[in-house]
Amino acid sequence: MAQTIGASGATHLIKSQLRGPFDHDDSQILEKVYITHLHDDKSCDTGSLYNIVTNVLTKNGRAAPVTGFQQPDFRTLKLISCQMIKTPGEEKYVHQTTMWILQQLKAYSWDAKAVITVAAFALEYGNLVYLKEINQSSVDQVANSLKQLNQVESRSVSNEATKLVSVVLEALHHVTEWAKWSSNGYDTEDVPSLSRALQEIPFIVYWTIASLVACTANIVVASDYALSKFTEKLYSFDESLNRHLTSSREEIAALDDYQRRWKRFYNPKDVVELLKLLVHRTGTPLPQLFDGTTKTKFDIDILRGNNVLLFISSLDKIEDEIQLLNSLYLRLESHPNDVVKTFRKGDFKILWVPIVREWDDVLNNKFTRLKNHNIKWYALEQSTTLADAGLIRERLNYRGKPIVTVFDSSGHILNEDAMDLIFQWGIDAFPFRKEDGDELVKKWKWFWDVTRKVNLGIQEVKGDRYIFIYGGGDSKWMNNFTFALDKLRKHETITGIDAIIEHYQLGKTDPKVVPRFWIEIESKKLKKHEGALDCEIQRIVKSLLCLKQDPQGWVILTKGYNVKVLGHGEPMYKTVEEFDKWQDKVLQKEGFDIAFKEYYDIKLKEFEALQPCSVVNVDDYNANVIATITCPNPTCGRVMEVTSVNYKCCHRDASA
Repeated sequence: MAQTIGASGATHLIKSQLRGPFDHDDSQILEKVYITHLHDDKSCDTGSLYNIVTNVLTKNGRAAPVTGFQQPDFRTLKLISCQMIKTPGEEKYVHQTTMWILQQLKAYSWDAKAVITVAAFALEYGNLVYLKEINQSSVDQVANSLKQLNQVESRSVSNEATKLVSVVLEALHHVTEWAKWSSNGYDTEDVPSLSRALQEIPFIVYWTIASLVACTANIVVASDYALSKFTEKLYSFDESLNRHLTSSREEIAALDDYQRRWKRFYNPKDVVELLKLLVHRTGTPLPQLFDGTTKTKFDIDILRGNNVLLFISSLDKIEDEIQLLNSLYLRLESHPNDVVKTFRKGDFKILWVPIVREWDDVLNNKFTRLKNHNIKWYALEQSTTLADAGLIRERLNYRGKPIVTVFDSSGHILNEDAMDLIFQWGIDAFPFRKEDGDELVKKWKWFWDVTRKVNLGIQEVKGDRYIFIYGGGDSKWMNNFTFALDKLRKHETITGIDAIIEHYQLGKTDPKVVPRFWIEIESKKLKKHEGALDCEIQRIVKSLLCLKQDPQGWVILTKGYNVKVLGHGEPMYKTVEEFDKWQDKVLQKEGFDIAFKEYYDIKLKEFEALQPCSVVNVDDYNANVIATITCPNPTCGRVMEVTSVNYKCCHRDASA
């Protein structure tokens, strides 16, 4: 037969199955608490209520009074207070009452649940504490009567209860602090610790309520709980919450500082303030700069009044960039008083800001080695002082690839990234604005249009490739130069720096290309002059036509679209043939083209020194007037000066 259980038996069975707070593990408590949390649509004046309960529980008589408090209503507070008072004196009932209270407060926010429960507890706790302080001899008979009615003499607040209340208030303070920051709408990506703190909040709320239920039972003499157990449990979760809040406080401070710097970025006082916005956070030591030339440190203010090339990179594979900027630094410093387009070269300084996600001993040692032995310009001293890379990534669009952002002395951006411009054009691109690069492209566009129009055979022009275009009437010179170029391309120094060298002989496969090429060049002389750029193009055209007169040959060396050298046959051949004598310079300069031109200039002077002034007797020409005659020397081609009855040229004018 089936066993029948009566009503009293069923009640006894249910009670025997109830478990206390300490009989549940954390995952079970979390599950039960979340079941009672629906949404946050009920209003609660948590700020005012928090101030009131703090005044009561700390007996802070100097606190400012709170007026106009209405939510939650008194009935809700009293109902919760009464439920705590009537809780039976066993731990399993503490859990039961805690869950009942959470169910009553299911539509309130997490912080409101905690504040309302503490307020309900303060109703009874406050009465007991304050009535206990009333002296029996007091003339206020009403107060004494209330004291007797509440049986104050037979009740007391133990030291355990006092300590528990103190921990509850501390936890409540942290919960309300978390709620305030969370309501400000901080993105969890910006303040991740707030999200981690949320993991502790349900436990704090549960153990706050459970602790106050147990404490109330002790105060009304309904039980004799060991409150220290509740205190320790609540304290452990609050300690974890506080750690997250400490991190949140730091993250919020960093975020607020970041937003301040973000807003100020496009309206700085000068370039120094702008650099500080990028690399310095309020409250941290101001970073210093390391001078790679003098190996000394300076304050960042040393850059005030200067234009700045801001080099931003990681520490990986930046040898080419360092070499480029070292050479650029020397070119700027060697002619500091040169003024180009109103900019003075000596007013441009290079500053390196290395970006590394996480510094360690290996990276610190690498950075130290680079700044002490490789760079000649300024570097931000000790990477740990960098505020963050966020502003650099977002405002300067740094994505890991090395960039050079150009700022003027007022802190305004002249070029967001001049790295490709500097690689392509070098010092010729000074002062490194985008329009300076555009102007250089226009300066040589006509020449490359000519090479395409006559089908010179050049497949593709890339910024990192060196191209030799050459021709002439001396087949022996042509063969020697071609052989020397092939040997140069295979040289270990050239292959070691990954330099790509291509060469194209004018008319090698189609002799008809030669006249077409020079006709196109000469046609540019007919173009109407409309500005400084046209005048510059005319100068280049005259130089090319001068090269054409060299009986041996001529050579054009380009780096990408940048035409670097217009050279005469013999000195160009000697420069290529004698590469072993100047190969070390390639590693010291901006690149192969710079070292090449410097050695070519030396060979050109040597060649010109062997051929003194050219003199032409006027009688050699059938003319009855003084004519304009160009120098017959193939490396010169200048207009000769008239000296009495002779035409004379000493090849000392500026290079053609």
